[in-house]
Amino acid sequence: MAPSDSDTLGRYSLIPSYLYSSPSPQKKMEASSFMIHSPSENRNIKMFSPSFYAACTVGGSLSCGLTHTAITPLDVVKCNIQIDPAKYKNTRTGFGVMFREQGLRGFFRGWAPTLVGYHAQGAFKYGFYEFFKKYYSDIAGPEYATKYKTLIYLAGSASSEFIAAVALCPFEAVKVRVQTQPGFARGLADGLPKLVRTEGVSGLYKGIVPLWGRQVPYTMMKFASYENIVEMIYKHAIPKPKDECSKSLQLGVSYVGGYMAGILCAVVSHPADNLVSFLNNSKGATVGDAVTKLGLWGLFTRGLPLRILMVGTLTGAQWGIYDSFKVFVGLPTTGGVAPAAVPVPASAA
Repeated sequence: MAPSDSDTLGRYSLIPSYLYSSPSPQKKMEASSFMIHSPSENRNIKMFSPSFYAACTVGGSLSCGLTHTAITPLDVVKCNIQIDPAKYKNTRTGFGVMFREQGLRGFFRGWAPTLVGYHAQGAFKYGFYEFFKKYYSDIAGPEYATKYKTLIYLAGSASSEFIAAVALCPFEAVKVRVQTQPGFARGLADGLPKLVRTEGVSGLYKGIVPLWGRQVPYTMMKFASYENIVEMIYKHAIPKPKDECSKSLQLGVSYVGGYMAGILCAVVSHPADNLVSFLNNSKGATVGDAVTKLGLWGLFTRGLPLRILMVGTLTGAQWGIYDSFKVFVGLPTTGGVAPAAVPVPASAA
């Protein structure tokens, strides 16, 4: 007898399928313990199809590009605190110095490389995360993919960010110079050609290693902690299954889970963030130079309170935008109740 859709799901479709797929009407009650339905009743996009990954790529691009651009004023002050702590002593004085010397316009320096760079980075980050999450789940098999789901999240996010950081790096290099070196350039249009003329194409990627050091741990924490936090919220804080929650409640959970994950992200990735700012601002500088000037304590703490505020807000908003876009196109929000292990039918052994 040909295997049913449910049997095929149990044999071949792993963590992402469990988390996202909607059961057929005939199997709805049987599968409700581990299935999470789409908030949209009329889904037009097949899960894990090219259209699914394209939608995730667009959603990721919007979530990262828009949010990073919106917090450009915070980023400008943070970068200057990291680069010139004698002048920009803390968050409060940093805003004051920036306003007195450069006015309101100074707070938006570097918005163009931020917009373009993080649109590209978000597209690769979220699109490839969904791809690698399923890819590694398929390699692990149903039992191990369920048992070690956090390792799947960590591996998928690390792989996606390794690629995404390469797309971001040239724009990050221009952004830091525009924000911390008055007179270097007005923005992306003149800053990118000037950087290539003065330092060559290699100058665009001088900060790639510390950028990986900042972004890869950050993204691993961002996705793995988010997935687990959202799972715990649905399991312990909301008295009904996710598929019975309204769209607005599910999106609220996405924002809260994202904000909590963002706090952890900021702490884990902050030393590398200081290194990225220092190396991109100082021509010919090395990691050793940064450690000598900033000190180990400064490396871990300089600009951290502002970055926690910035990254917490940023990450919460990113997950809110990303899941809002997914709901808009008929896909379910990310994360939820952990799947139960699905045994392989005896007939398939």
